[in-house]
Amino acid sequence: MSFNPLDIRYQEFRRKVRGYDVEEVRAYLGQVADFVASLEEQLSACKKRIEELEAALAEAREGEAELKRAVVAAERIAREVRAQAEREAELIRAEAEAAKERTLREAMEHLKRVQRDLERLKRERELFKEQFRGLLEGYLASLDKGEKG
Repeated sequence: MSFNPLDIRYQEFRRKVRGYDVEEVRAYLGQVADFVASLEEQLSACKKRIEELEAALAEAREGEAELKRAVVAAERIAREVRAQAEREAELIRAEAEAAKERTLREAMEHLKRVQRDLERLKRERELFKEQFRGLLEGYLASLDKGEKG
């Protein structure tokens, strides 16, 4: 059985011979009706507040879910950026290593060419010295013959 303030306020009772004072009963029922009306207002306000809090909670949960998704996305992006940076660093290292090897190989080839050129120049100098010595000896021999004769 449910009660509302109007039902309480206007409740009718049968009259009996030695019954209660009708005015006193009516006054008491009025107070009870006012109290029930106050409770209904509080209940209505509480229900409204609960709805507001449930809406705020749902909003907070949605915000939390979005925040979690954002954190997961940020972590994924950070991993991808780190992996990309590592790949780029490896590529740069490999390119630098290749450039170093190429430069070293070119320097070695240049050194070998310089050494070959130096050896060739030494042989040419020795050959020139031998030819020049032979020429001078030939002139000396010719001078010696010219003085003897």
